Amino acid sequence: TCFGVFNASDSQGSSHNSIASPWFSTAFGLIGLCSNLFALCVLRSSSRKLSSQARSSFLVFLCGLVVTDFIGLLVTASVIIPYHFIKFAWAKVDPGCHLCNFLGFSMVFFGQCPLLLGATMAGERFFGINHPFSRSTSVSKRRAWSIVGLVWGFSCLLGLLPVLGLGRYTLQYPGSWCFLTLLPNTGDVIFCLLFALPGIFSVLLSFIFNTVSVVTLCRVYHDRESVQRRRDSEVEMMVQLVGIMIIATICWMPLLIFIVQIVLQQLPASGQPQVLPMETQKMLLIYIRMVTWNQILDPWVYILFRRAVLQRIYPSLRPRPSILSLYPAFKPSLRHKLTTD
Repeated sequence: TCFGVFNASDSQGSSHNSIASPWFSTAFGLIGLCSNLFALCVLRSSSRKLSSQARSSFLVFLCGLVVTDFIGLLVTASVIIPYHFIKFAWAKVDPGCHLCNFLGFSMVFFGQCPLLLGATMAGERFFGINHPFSRSTSVSKRRAWSIVGLVWGFSCLLGLLPVLGLGRYTLQYPGSWCFLTLLPNTGDVIFCLLFALPGIFSVLLSFIFNTVSVVTLCRVYHDRESVQRRRDSEVEMMVQLVGIMIIATICWMPLLIFIVQIVLQQLPASGQPQVLPMETQKMLLIYIRMVTWNQILDPWVYILFRRAVLQRIYPSLRPRPSILSLYPAFKPSLRHKLTTD
C-alpha cells in the first residue's frame, strides 16, 4: 500500500507548520510556470536568429530542459495544490494508489531529467570546445533532440521501476504528495540508490566537464593572438551552463545525499519500524522545497545571461568571431572556408 508511511495524526496536528503551508506549493508552482513559459518564448525567438550549429544544438538541450521543468511543475502542481485547498482523503479518492503512483513517477521522472540533461549539455560543450573541428563532435538539431529523447526514456524507465515491482511510491508528509520510500526494505533501498546515485554522478560529471571547458576558454581568452577575437558565443553558453550547474548542485545535492544517508543507515532487516520518523519526514519536505527552486531558477539563467541582456549592462561587448580563435595557426584558406560555411 502507498499509505501509512507517515503518521497522519501527527501531520494533521502540525498542519499549521510553516513548512507544510499550502502557500509554498501555490507560490512556487505559479512562479515556476510563469518563468518557464517566459523562457520558452525567449528561446523560440532566439532560435529563429541562429546560424551557428553549436549554438543551435545547445538551445535544443536548453529547450528540452525548460520544457521538462514546465511540464513537471504543471503535472505536480495540478495534484498538490488542489489537495491543500480541498483536503481530500487519499485513501478514499485513490484506494488503488494509482494517483499516488502517477505523482511519484512524475516526481522521479521530472527530477532525474534536469540532472541528466545538465550533464549532457556539459559533455556536449566540453567536446565542442576542446575538439571543435571533429565531425564526431558536431551535433545537429535532429541528433540533439534524439539525445533529449534518450534522457527522457531513461528517466521514464527509472520512474516505472516501482510499477514493475522494485521499490514503492508512498504518501509523504503532510499528505499532499507521493515519492520514493525511505524505509529499510530491500526493494526501497535499491530504488532509492538507483534514483540518488545517478543524480549525484550527473552533478559531478557536469562539474568536471564545465571546469575543463572554462579553463580552456580562459586560456584562449587571454591568448595574445585572440584578445581581439573573443569567443563570445562559447563564453555565453558556458556562463549559462555553469549557472545551471551551480543551481542544480545547491538545490539537488542536499536531497540526494540525504536519501543515500538515510537508506544506508537503515540496513534492511526484519522487525524494523515501517513508519518514517517525523523529523525525517519534515527534512524530506524541506529538501523537496529546495528542489522546486531548481525548476524556478533554471529558466532565469538563460533569460538573464544572454548577450542581448549583457550588452545592455556592458556595451563594450560586441559579436566577434567564434571557434576559430582557438586555432589562429590554421591556413588562411581553411579559415576562410570554415568561416564561410
